[in-house]
Parts: sequence; structure tokens; C-alpha cells
Amino acid sequence: QVQLVESGGGSVQAGGSLTLSCAASEDTYSRYCMAWFRQAPGKERERVAVISGDGGTTYADSVKDRFTISKDNAKYTLYLQMNNLKPEDTAMYYCVAVSGGCSVSWRPLDFPYWGQGTQVTVST
Repeated sequence: QVQLVESGGGSVQAGGSLTLSCAASEDTYSRYCMAWFRQAPGKERERVAVISGDGGTTYADSVKDRFTISKDNAKYTLYLQMNNLKPEDTAMYYCVAVSGGCSVSWRPLDFPYWGQGTQVTVST
């Protein structure tokens, strides 16, 4: 059972930056597809960014050119660097994982392992 623990959330003003981290209980990063999802109150879970075992990345259009997903295989840690944050980025952010490759659709149901989430709040 893979365990994922997110950290780094907080409150920031619009235009600011935050870096989220996700620590795994084992070496997932070279063999797993990892991603960040987010969920705002009253809204469905939304994909943010995904990274494959070999480092390939894909981003949601809403965060492209502002967010960067990366990982440190030696530290078993996944990151999400978020720049130029907007109020609409306010949400609970979740680190997720699935063994093997990333699906083209990378829906929430594709990922069996989820962290507890870390809250990001962006004010105007």
C-alpha cells in the first residue's frame, strides 16, 4: 500500500507562489505515474498536472505556463511549483499515484492511491 503525504499548502495573495511537496512511503517515482489533482468547494475534482515514470509531463490548460510538476526519485518526493497564483486556483490539492504508465485521459478514477490533501487559498 503506497502512502502519500502532501505538504506546502497555505494562503497567498494573487500573483504569489507556492511549492507543494508529496512524500511517498516507497520508491514510486521511477515506476509510477504521479499527478496532482485539486478540488474546490462545490466542484468536481480537476486534474492539474501529471508526470510519468520517465519524466514526461502534461498540464491542464488552466495551469499551463504557471505550474511545474517535478520529482526527485532519490528523495521519493513529488513537487508542484505554482507561480502567478490566481483566486481560481483556490482548492484542496491532492497527490495521486498509479503503478505503471499514465493513461491518456488521466482521470481521478485512474489513480488508486491518494494523499489526504493540502489546502491552497489565493486571495485578491
